[in-house]
Amino acid sequence: MLSIFDLIAVLLVLTAAFGWVNHVVIRLPHTIGLLLMGLLASLVLIGIEIAHPEVRLYEDLTVLLRQIDFQATVLNGLLAFLLFAGALHVDFSLLKRRAWPVGVMATAGVAISTVIVGVGLWRISGALGVELPLAWALVFGALISPTDPVAVLSTLKSVRVPEALEADMSGESLFNDGVGVVVFTVLLAVATGAGEGGADASHIAKLFFVEALGGAVLGLATGYVAYRAMRAIDSYPLETLISLAVAAGTYAGAAKFHMSGPIAVVVAGILIGNRGPQDAMSDLTQRYVFGFWQLVDEILNSVLFLLIGLEVLVVGFDPAFAWLSLSSIPLVLLARFLAVAIPVTLLRARQSFAAGTIPVLTWGGLRGGISIALALSLPDVPEKPALLAATYAVVVFTIVVQGLTLRTVVAHFTGAPVTEEAGDGVVHDPGSPRRAMDAVAGGE
Repeated sequence: MLSIFDLIAVLLVLTAAFGWVNHVVIRLPHTIGLLLMGLLASLVLIGIEIAHPEVRLYEDLTVLLRQIDFQATVLNGLLAFLLFAGALHVDFSLLKRRAWPVGVMATAGVAISTVIVGVGLWRISGALGVELPLAWALVFGALISPTDPVAVLSTLKSVRVPEALEADMSGESLFNDGVGVVVFTVLLAVATGAGEGGADASHIAKLFFVEALGGAVLGLATGYVAYRAMRAIDSYPLETLISLAVAAGTYAGAAKFHMSGPIAVVVAGILIGNRGPQDAMSDLTQRYVFGFWQLVDEILNSVLFLLIGLEVLVVGFDPAFAWLSLSSIPLVLLARFLAVAIPVTLLRARQSFAAGTIPVLTWGGLRGGISIALALSLPDVPEKPALLAATYAVVVFTIVVQGLTLRTVVAHFTGAPVTEEAGDGVVHDPGSPRRAMDAVAGGE
């Protein structure tokens, strides 16, 4: 049995080695390259196991990965820091102007997608002869409907998107995962029978109020306290430590009080990221704080996407669910299209939208580690293998296929030029708010 330090060491060595090979040889976007290399390594090991059963390499690595609780690692570890790092770079003034599209897509959009995916998967499973009750199909709809902020923000680093459309994409992805987790919790309670009599309208409303609104209030409070603390000093090591404490403390506190941790850290990050540079941080502090979080974001993203690729060794897919998994991909795409098109169409009378908003938001609705973590958190019921296989298929497709082709889709539908990527995989667009923050972090 390896220690925690040994596990971390193995992951970091694999991430660094695969990252180097991708950067020098394959030259795909960093996170997508890591996911594909992890997935390829998993498939090679499975092939070796089939061809040479006496070789224990596959078995040994599988035992190693089983020691890593993917659900806890993502939901109770990496997510707090990745969301905070992403929220620091959000332009609040632009987000405020896009409040209606972001708010409606992060709530009503998730609900629309959940119903369409749930009902659709239920009908498809029946046609394919797979036993899948409607309640569990709706659970799948809830866990796969929110776009993953980690995947979306990672992809946005290599795609030049019009300013308003970028705000819609990043804002929705940062907030809709909190809503999606609440919907998932309610539907899971109903599916397992724990929600009988307790998952009525009042209970659901209470969950949304306490988790979503409570998380926002908590994030606002902790973010403001941290901002005032930073304003009272001028010490970049201490201010960096304060920002780290806010991310971890806010997420842990939200879990303690049954509030939405993702929403809490996003609100805290947006507050510090926008108010801090104005009057709480010196230029030197800004370079260190934003540089630190940019580095944290890159490292944790790398580890997470490699884990997603390697997780195929642990999941253990049943070939009987292959058609169900493949069918779920176009179903989720259709649901995403309707979840975007309906709100955008209804809001056009009061809100302007960039050209190509519907196709870009549809194709840019990436899923990632959060969906896999929620699927792995399901109880050991007969429906779990089918739902897990479908989740993994959708996640890999959205990250690899949609992630690699998003630049082309953006260029085609918005008319924006296809920009050249730098060696770090980041598009150099000095006019965007995100690049402005990166320039501060890099001392440009």
